[in-house]
Amino acid sequence: MEKSRELHIAMFPWFAFGHMIPFLHLSNELAERGHKITFFLPRKVQPKLQHLNSYPHLITFHPLNVPHVDGLPPGTETASDIGRSLTHLLVIALDRTSDQVEAALRTLNPHILFYDFAHWAPVLASQLGIKSVCHSSVSAAAIGYRPLPNDQDQECGGDWRRHLRDVPPPGYPSSTVVLRPHELSSMEFVYKPFGEGITFQQRLTTAYARSDAISSRTCQEIEGPFCDYISIRYGKQVFLTGPIPPKPLPEPLEDRWAQWLGGFGPGSVIFCAFGSENIMVQDQFQELLLGLELTGLPFLVALKPPLGAATVEEAFPEGFQERVGGRGVVHGGWVPQPTILRHPSVGCFVSHAGHGSMWESLTTDPQIVLLPEYFDHILTARLLADELKVAVEVEKEENGSFSKERLCEAIKTVMDEESEIGGLVKKNHGKWKETLVSPGFMSNYIDNFVGQLQDLLDQK
Repeated sequence: MEKSRELHIAMFPWFAFGHMIPFLHLSNELAERGHKITFFLPRKVQPKLQHLNSYPHLITFHPLNVPHVDGLPPGTETASDIGRSLTHLLVIALDRTSDQVEAALRTLNPHILFYDFAHWAPVLASQLGIKSVCHSSVSAAAIGYRPLPNDQDQECGGDWRRHLRDVPPPGYPSSTVVLRPHELSSMEFVYKPFGEGITFQQRLTTAYARSDAISSRTCQEIEGPFCDYISIRYGKQVFLTGPIPPKPLPEPLEDRWAQWLGGFGPGSVIFCAFGSENIMVQDQFQELLLGLELTGLPFLVALKPPLGAATVEEAFPEGFQERVGGRGVVHGGWVPQPTILRHPSVGCFVSHAGHGSMWESLTTDPQIVLLPEYFDHILTARLLADELKVAVEVEKEENGSFSKERLCEAIKTVMDEESEIGGLVKKNHGKWKETLVSPGFMSNYIDNFVGQLQDLLDQK
């Protein structure tokens, strides 16, 4: 086959913005090289992602009617519509779109189907003569850390603790990118039902094992040993797309943010954001705000209202707004995170250590402070703070809570010019940024990735 052959690729990500947006960023890179994309997504999401489609003549959104599942609020289509406790029902809705996906694939006949949580997708693709690639939007470390099911793991449910005797699994390539004993409970969800008659663990293992290849949004320079480990465990080729951080939006930063940020000196503002799905408990939300207040520095926070609160304002600590005045802004909606991170006034990024935020932080200047809660985010935090030493992780109690003092201390560590640790992470961060944004680094990964896809099609 000629390497210049144009591909038609179908994308079918999990119904969460933290998955759909990285799939769309990858689609843009492929479309930039002349390849055609059909992108499956929930119907009401299309208007929200339209502005991120840089090649509408090559990337076609294919909206799906997401069926109602008992137990979900009416109209639920994405993970951000609900709490994490209900995602096991949303994935049933994703599975029930299989007839729509099959009908479209039969009509469109793409070369390759990319998917993640739809464990049934590779079998469907094979039946239709379509190659399948299980694409991961989380860190390779998190993929490798999960033990593979054995014959005793086939029952749905049971005592999750017995599954974790082999964590990390034999051969796992790091002694630092690991959970601490008191954090193992963050993996409990992996062994709980995630769909009808299947656990999260079984779903993902099936998705990887039945694919024609695995792909990951990472690079060899940072996660190479983890990618090699995944390849050996699953007996699959692992294609790397590179980091693919979002490109700056063409429109300028909204006036209210530009004017507020412009009122402070270079590198003086703390920006805090935890992604589209994270919802904090109220006491930790308040502790976060009090910790930011304690720094004495200006701060911009973009978080969803905590559990039990309709707005962020009603959950403020007593007297908080009056004390911080104009130096602290707490916003309960969406903000353009990549654009804000590039603003010269922003000097520190307090992040939940999501995989997308990891790449955005590594390719911009603000110092990095990490406050992870979930299993994959904890491992990403260990990768950044303990392995690469480009960030500082906030110390937590064994019950998973953090104090305002610990948060303030972590921020001061990276912001203080005299701090030895702060100087080290800043130096290391600068080196990695230089590598990741160097000319040709990103484009070479995508060009190589396309070549690997072409080669996959040649395999019988």
